[in-house]
Amino acid sequence: MGVLQRITEIIDWYPKEMSNEERKLVNKIDWLVLSFSCLSYFTKNLDVSALTNAYVAGMDVDLDLYGDRFSYANSMYYVGYCLFQIPSNIVLTRLRAEWYLPAAEVLWGIFTLGTAFIKNYKQLMVLRFFVGFSSTACWVGNAHIVNSWYTSQELGKRNAIYSCVWPLGSMFAGYLQSAAYNNLNNTGGLAGWRWLFIICAIITIPISLIGVIFCPNVPDRTHSRFLNERERELCVSRLAKDGFGKSRGVDRTLVKRIFGNWRIYVLFVVGNLFWMTPYPSGIPYTLWLDSNPKYGVSMVNNLSTITYAAQIVSNMVSGWYSDYRRNRWEPMLYGGILILVCNVLLLVWKIPNGAKFFAFIGLGVANGPTNLCVPWIAEVFSHDVEARSAAIAILNVGWVVINLVVPLVAWPTSAAPEFKGGYIWSVIMSVIQMILLPVPVYLLRREKKMGIDYHKKSWADVEDVVVLEGIDLSDQGSESGNQIATAITPLSYKEDAEKMSASGEIDSADTMKKDQVEVSVKGE
Repeated sequence: MGVLQRITEIIDWYPKEMSNEERKLVNKIDWLVLSFSCLSYFTKNLDVSALTNAYVAGMDVDLDLYGDRFSYANSMYYVGYCLFQIPSNIVLTRLRAEWYLPAAEVLWGIFTLGTAFIKNYKQLMVLRFFVGFSSTACWVGNAHIVNSWYTSQELGKRNAIYSCVWPLGSMFAGYLQSAAYNNLNNTGGLAGWRWLFIICAIITIPISLIGVIFCPNVPDRTHSRFLNERERELCVSRLAKDGFGKSRGVDRTLVKRIFGNWRIYVLFVVGNLFWMTPYPSGIPYTLWLDSNPKYGVSMVNNLSTITYAAQIVSNMVSGWYSDYRRNRWEPMLYGGILILVCNVLLLVWKIPNGAKFFAFIGLGVANGPTNLCVPWIAEVFSHDVEARSAAIAILNVGWVVINLVVPLVAWPTSAAPEFKGGYIWSVIMSVIQMILLPVPVYLLRREKKMGIDYHKKSWADVEDVVVLEGIDLSDQGSESGNQIATAITPLSYKEDAEKMSASGEIDSADTMKKDQVEVSVKGE
């Protein structure tokens, strides 16, 4: 047994019952899916975080960002980012991801580069809009790809790695700004903060080539040169066994498939509450550090990365724990308690600096389990590729709108560093999210008791053989056999069999003897 295999067993990277063939396949999927998705998301966050780091490194003076102008510039990014989220992910289910996602990356890299040469506040607003608009496809698109390749036992860990990219990008931006400020300030007549955007663009644009080569799209539409025919079949069949359906197309039924039950509404509210309440670990924390006269520019940029480092550790622990426990809500519950405690401490404010550091870093830790709302929503929509893709985008649109509106109202730059209104808002929302978290858990358990399982609705799309009380419908060799197979719903197999027998579609009294339909799976 190799060293790498021993490590994967120790960290439970693969389910214990997984065959060697499937392990080799999943290992290949990890490299193909996570390589571009993580690198792309890393560069996006590097470019986004660059604005905050540039602001405390002289951009505020050079561009006259007085009052709440910085908040408006930050919000302008989210205006552009919000507009195309849902359409982009629906389009992604129809286009080849290996071309669509890298093209978007090139565009936002160009707009990031342009930020290095702006002369005033108005130009900053325009470019932030286009950086946001062109990077629309990145997070939601790659989240859709990541959540389309893995079973429910694998999703938590892979989403943890993908989620770690955000704090990594933000951390790296802080270190990069420190280096740019110390080593490149006034080089070539450009301020250090301008060099930061140039370096970000140089890193961003070449990453798109990796996407063209490695991005495998989704299992049933992959054209990856690195997967042979047997591996492609196994990719689809292993997901089918776990209840993940194939594409059902984009048509007039899509709206009903998304909004026709409680899932999108409840998880939209719960997910966005958990994403919103740790907000002080970001910009408010950086502005508090900046308000302390004993911290210079480099020290502020470096200390601001601590909350991101805490989030990385928390992401990994939460992802592994959620896969081990086979649920997403439990780590979110622990995170919610920590969020409430830390926000209360910051609301009080008149506490020692050590307690403030604890609260800000604690919110960074709490950011880890909040990201489990993504694999959670992917699991409850696992039966429908297009609905899942749109649901992830809808969830993120909520977060974007919140980041567009709430910082301007509750966290205006002029209220720094105390942000009294912001912390009141966060405490109230922290309480509400704890009250609402049990709701989806209860509804899912109620559905299970009622025998409702949306995961089985796509079974007819991936099964070649359906055996009904020993009758192999595929042996019928006719169109009617296929019609019978597709007619059966997952909610009551016996009831459907009785109806078809009564109507003459199945001419066998034997079909009435048992309550079970045996479904056997073959590769397509």
